[in-house]
Amino acid sequence: MYGEPALAPDFVSLPYANADAPKGGAMVTAEVGSFDSLNPYVDTGNVPWQLSYIIGESLMGRSLDEPFSLYCLLAESVELGPNREWVEFTLNADAKFADGSPVTVEDVIWSYETLGTVGHGRYRGFWSKVASIEATGERSVKITFNVVDQELALLAGMRPILQKSQFDGKDFAADAPGMIPMTSAPYTVSDYEMGRYVEFTRNPDYWGANVPFRRGTANLDTLRIEFFGDETPAFEAFKTGETNFTREFNEARWASQYDFAAVQSGDVVKAELPHERPSGMTGFVMNSRRAPFDDIRVRDALMYAFNFEFINEAMTGGNQPRITSYYSNSPLSMDAGPAQGKVLEFLEPFAADLPVGTIEGYALPVSDGSETNRAGIGAALASLEQAGWTVGADGVLKNADGKAFEFEILLQTGASEMVSIADMYIKSLARLGIMAHVTNVDSAQFKERTDAYDFDMTYYRRGLSLSPGNEQYSYFGSEGADTPGGRNLMGVKSPAVDAMIGRLLTSPSQDDFVAAVKALDRVLTAGRYVIPIYQWNISRIAHSKNLHYPTTVPIFGDWPGWQPDVWWYEE
Repeated sequence: MYGEPALAPDFVSLPYANADAPKGGAMVTAEVGSFDSLNPYVDTGNVPWQLSYIIGESLMGRSLDEPFSLYCLLAESVELGPNREWVEFTLNADAKFADGSPVTVEDVIWSYETLGTVGHGRYRGFWSKVASIEATGERSVKITFNVVDQELALLAGMRPILQKSQFDGKDFAADAPGMIPMTSAPYTVSDYEMGRYVEFTRNPDYWGANVPFRRGTANLDTLRIEFFGDETPAFEAFKTGETNFTREFNEARWASQYDFAAVQSGDVVKAELPHERPSGMTGFVMNSRRAPFDDIRVRDALMYAFNFEFINEAMTGGNQPRITSYYSNSPLSMDAGPAQGKVLEFLEPFAADLPVGTIEGYALPVSDGSETNRAGIGAALASLEQAGWTVGADGVLKNADGKAFEFEILLQTGASEMVSIADMYIKSLARLGIMAHVTNVDSAQFKERTDAYDFDMTYYRRGLSLSPGNEQYSYFGSEGADTPGGRNLMGVKSPAVDAMIGRLLTSPSQDDFVAAVKALDRVLTAGRYVIPIYQWNISRIAHSKNLHYPTTVPIFGDWPGWQPDVWWYEE
């Protein structure tokens, strides 16, 4: 995006991969939830989140050591227009799908057109910015853009390439959900039972084994994901050796429950890995499309009522730091205090409509850690009164029409940690006269309801990277806020948010880019859409002693593209 890639054209392998890693063995992981589809390229169905990373392959690949750099994968070379108004890729002559047939320019063009029109919604935003796509040679394809957007050339390199012939005579939107896509990646789906497990097998004839981007990756012969209905049996499966890799997100459990026999004998290894990526946002999102969550004063009150310090002590022993903004734990995070410099310059045109605290400075409420949280409850009541809500003689919070303040917290079955947090929150809300309750639904219902924005408040997790770009529109943009199946769960519709995303996509320099992200972070955080919980500045992983990873860990840390990609098995 800016400057030059870190690796020379003749690089041997990615700096965090072991080019000499042995092949063989298996990695088995556990997932809480279920799935009913193995096609990640359509809107229909609930797929394992890892699927697109394991079976997908694109023209270029992302380096986890450089936020905005891509290297050749299916393409052997790339050329840019002088102002990034077009990009041209030349396919690697050796590129083949898993069945041995060649990857052609026709496959590339068909994939872009099909995914951009009837594929998963995540691909349509890019396609709307394409003026033309055309073959310029037997192995070359040129994509010309219809808008100024510095990131589009990179996005063009990251679209998945599917096999056109697999879908000949089929209606992609109607038939594809029941199909497992044929791709050119190192792994193929070899066995599965819907809702229970899916297994991937390494293709021994994988075409790209000697492509520099791939050297030292895809080392494991087998990848398997086992699905469980709850966190407890998933953890037990790891303790008994049914799975051999796990991530732990609860610090208290990490400290107290990882002393079982396999750990004591050394058969299971514990590791804590730092990273430099943003915290992202994890917590409870409020649906601002519906009353009373469309009133920022109500959202502000619900933020005060959430007694994080007490909950953190109960859940983690107080050892887990809180998320303080969407980009906290990174150089892109908003600065404390009033906006200054370019951040202020970018925000000032929208000053009249910005949430309170955006320019002046906003920080999350902090309680005294006691269960009563008197100061927080008092501040919450003050905000609610401003919004027209008062506590009646019966102790129930009501508006001017006499309607009680009552809402639902939608959670997915098996999310026991979130249920525990929600239960403590509900007790705090009761002190305000608010009646809240938890509704647990299975993964299919959860997806159906969140896709339709049929919720008051629900669990929310949005991972963010050091290279934010066009995906910010789908996360926070106004245009798709009411589109079913979108990712803007909070329903934010802000001209300032849209403008800051536009700025970060067209920034002429790294300084302008960083300022635009910091400004975006301010607007979203001061908008009080999500009640944040704790962040994970380190990854806590436990694994079989026979599973190994290189000593060099990328700045993104434990992230798709690193695990299982660069791991290997060795007795």
